[in-house]
Amino acid sequence: MEISGRFTQQALSLMINDVQEAEFNEVLWWGQLDEEGLISHISVAARGTDQEVPALFPHMEKGDVIIHNHPSGVLQPSQADLSVASSLGNQGIGFFIVDNDLKRFYAVAEPIKRKRNISIDEESLSSILMPGGALDAISDNYEYRSSQTDLLQLICRGFNEDKIIAAEAGTGVGKSFAYLIPALTWADENEERVVISTATINLQQQIIEKDIPLVKKMTGSKIKAVLVKGRRNYICHSRLKEQLDENSLFLDDDDPLKIIYHWSQISATGSRTELNFHPDESLWSKVCSESDTCSGMRCSHFESCFVMRARREASSAGILVVNHHLLFADLGLRMAGMGYESGAVLPVYDRIIFDEAHNIETSATSFFSESLSKYSIFQLLNRLYRQKRGKALGIIVRMEALTGPASTLVDIPQQINNVRVKAELLDSISRDFTGESYNRRITEDMGENLQSGVLAPIGELQNNLLLLTELCTDVLKMISPDDEENSLVYEFKAIIRRMQESASFCEKFRNYSEYGESVFWIEKKRTSSGDFFERFVITPLDIASMMNETVFEQFKTVICTSATLTVKNSFHFWQSRVGLNFTDPDRLLNRMFSSPFDYENRVLLAVPSDAPLPEESELYVQFICDISGKALELSEGGALLLFTSYEMLKKVYNNLQPLLQKFGITAYRQGDDDRTRLLNNFRKNVSSVLFATDSFWEGVDTPGESLKLVIICRLPFRVPSDPVVMARMEAIKNRGGNPFMELSLPEAVMKFKQGFGRLMRRQSDKGIVLILDSRVVKKRYGSIFINSLPPASRSIKNSEAILLEIEDFLCGN
Repeated sequence: MEISGRFTQQALSLMINDVQEAEFNEVLWWGQLDEEGLISHISVAARGTDQEVPALFPHMEKGDVIIHNHPSGVLQPSQADLSVASSLGNQGIGFFIVDNDLKRFYAVAEPIKRKRNISIDEESLSSILMPGGALDAISDNYEYRSSQTDLLQLICRGFNEDKIIAAEAGTGVGKSFAYLIPALTWADENEERVVISTATINLQQQIIEKDIPLVKKMTGSKIKAVLVKGRRNYICHSRLKEQLDENSLFLDDDDPLKIIYHWSQISATGSRTELNFHPDESLWSKVCSESDTCSGMRCSHFESCFVMRARREASSAGILVVNHHLLFADLGLRMAGMGYESGAVLPVYDRIIFDEAHNIETSATSFFSESLSKYSIFQLLNRLYRQKRGKALGIIVRMEALTGPASTLVDIPQQINNVRVKAELLDSISRDFTGESYNRRITEDMGENLQSGVLAPIGELQNNLLLLTELCTDVLKMISPDDEENSLVYEFKAIIRRMQESASFCEKFRNYSEYGESVFWIEKKRTSSGDFFERFVITPLDIASMMNETVFEQFKTVICTSATLTVKNSFHFWQSRVGLNFTDPDRLLNRMFSSPFDYENRVLLAVPSDAPLPEESELYVQFICDISGKALELSEGGALLLFTSYEMLKKVYNNLQPLLQKFGITAYRQGDDDRTRLLNNFRKNVSSVLFATDSFWEGVDTPGESLKLVIICRLPFRVPSDPVVMARMEAIKNRGGNPFMELSLPEAVMKFKQGFGRLMRRQSDKGIVLILDSRVVKKRYGSIFINSLPPASRSIKNSEAILLEIEDFLCGN
C-alpha cells in the first residue's frame, strides 16, 4: 500500500529520522489523525531489535493508530502483531506496519476516527422541565422547580466542559431528572457511554424502571440503558450441574436445588431476583457465578452463560446503572493494570455520575479492604477436595483424569486437613485475643499477647497454605500441553492463585507495622446459625489519593450528587475525604440547591431541653422510653425511631412494644424480617412504628400518613472504638489536627441530615422530627447539627411543653 495518502509529509520525515536514530532496528510509534484523517502527530513509544519491539500499552492507548517498522521489508504481520492489533482494534485504535524506507505500509487494523464531542444545549434541555415543557405534558402532578433546572444546567456544563461537579440537592429538587436528561442526551449524541452509580438497590431500580423510561419519553431518546449487577447475582450452569451431580440421589422434587435447576432452564436472565423464593445463602453461594471458578470461553456452557449474556447487554448499552461496589470492582481492575481503554468488569466508559455520593468513601473503603476468615479458607479447601457420604469429591479428584495416578495427588488431602486445622486454631486462639470485644485493632503496643494470640498462629496458617500451594503447583507440572486450555485446569489455577493471595494476606498481617497506610484489625462475626468466628481485615487508612488517581484524574466528566454533601454549608469535609482536594480547582464546580419544600410551615423540629445527657445511661434510656411512648400515642403510629446501637434499640423496643400493642399500634423492629419486606409492611400500615438503626438512617422513602414522626434518639457519632475510626482519628492527631472537629463531628452531621431527611419526601408531607439527644442544645457543637438542617420551625422546651406542641401540630392548630 502507498504510504503518502495516509501520513503527512512532516510525520514521515520524523519517522525516517527515528529509524535512523534507532540504527534501523524496529521502532514503535503512536500517531494521531488530523481533520483529513491523515496521521499527523507522531511520537516514539519504544525501540527494539531488528526482530522485535516492546508493545507498551500505556503509550499505545494514547494514539489513534499504532505503527511499527519491519526492517526486513516483509510487511506480513507476525502472530504477536495480530494479537496486539486485535486488542487495540477492539478499542478503535489502528495498527500499521511500515518498511524502513517509509515507502510502503500494511494496515492490519484500520483506526476508527474519533468524533468531536457535540455539546448539549442547556437551554433546550432546561425547557423540558419548565411549565409547558415535556414533563408538564406527561405529569398529572407537575410542579416547576427552579432548583431542578439550575442543577440540570450545571450538569450540562459538566458534560460540555469536562468538569467535576459536586452538587448537594435537597430533598424534592428532583436530581434524578436533572442528571438523567443531560446523560441520555450526551450518550445519544456523542456515542459515549455514561455510568450512573448509586449506593442502594432501591434507587437503581427506581432509575432503571421508572425514571429512565420517563426521560426517554420526554427527550425522544432511543439510547439503551441496562442495570448491571455483580456476577454473584447470576446462576452458574457449571456450578449448578456440579451440585446436582453430587446430590442427585438425595433430592426430592421440592428441594430448593431442584427448583433452582428447573428455573435456570427457563429463565431469560438467570438473575436471583427472578426466583419466586429466597434461597438460603449457603446454597446460593454454591451455585452462583464466581470469578475464581469462571473458565470463560473454555466453559462448555459459555454460549448459554447468564453472566456473558448480561455483559453483552451492557456492551450494547449507552447508559449503565450500577452500584458503588461494582463500580469500584471495575476501577480496581483498571488500577491494577487493565487500563481505562478496554473492558474490565464493565465495558469502556468516559463519564460517571455518582448518586448518593455521600457514601463514596464508605463504599470505596469497604471494597478496597481485604479480609480472611476460617470460612473463606474452608471454601477454597472444599473446592479442592472434600468427602460427602463417603465419596471423594473436588477438583483434585477430577484432575486425576488428566494427570493419572500420582503421589502428589495422594499427599494433597492430608495437607488440606493440615490447613484446616491451622485455620481452626487461628480462629480459636484469636477469639481469646479479642475477648469480649466485637473488634480489636492491631497496634504495636500489644506485646506478647499479639504475638501468641494472632501473629504466630497466622504464620502457621501461612506456612501450611504455601505447602499446599506447592503441592498443587507440582500437579500442574504433570499436565500435558494438550490439556493446558482445559476448563478444569483453568479453575485449578484460579484456586492456587487464591491460596497464594491468602498466604500473602497472612504475610502482610504478620508484618503489619510495615504497612502504615493500612489499618489491621479483627472483628467478631456470627454465622446464620449463630456461631461466632473471627474475621481478619486490612483496610486502607485513607482513600482520598486512590479516588483522585482512579476516578477524578481518569474520567472526562464526574458528577457527584446527594442530599447531604455539606457541613455548615461547606463541601470541605466531604471533598477532602474523597480526594477532591487534590483536584485542579478550575475543573471543580460545587454548588448547593435548596429543597423546594416548605419546611418552615410543614416540619416541627422539637428538642426537649430537660433530656438527660446520653452518658447518664439508665436515666437516658428511661427518658427515651417515656417521651417516645407519649409521642407515639399522640401520633397514633406513623413513626420511625432511629438509634445508633442495636442494644439501645432492643431495650426501648422491649419497653414500648406492650404499650403500643395496647394502643393498637404495630411495632416493627429491624432484624425481625428482610429489610424490603419490613419497609413495605411499614408503608402499608399507617398505624405502625419502625424501630431501626444504622442503614435505616437513609434510603427510607415513606411519604404520606405512614410517616409523620421521626424520633432521633441519639446523635449519630460513630463508635470511637471502631478500629478504622480510631486509626483515622489518630492520623489526624499525629499531623496536629483536631480529630473530633475534622472527622467525628462532620461525619455525624452528614448522617444526622440523612436521618432528618426521612420525614419530608413529598411537597404534601407534614410532620415532626423529635431529637432526644440534648447535646444538640447543651454542647457548643450542637448548633452545627441544627444549622445544617433546612429551616424548619424549631421548638426547644421541656418535655411536657414539647408534647403539647406536638399534639397541636398534629391536630393542625
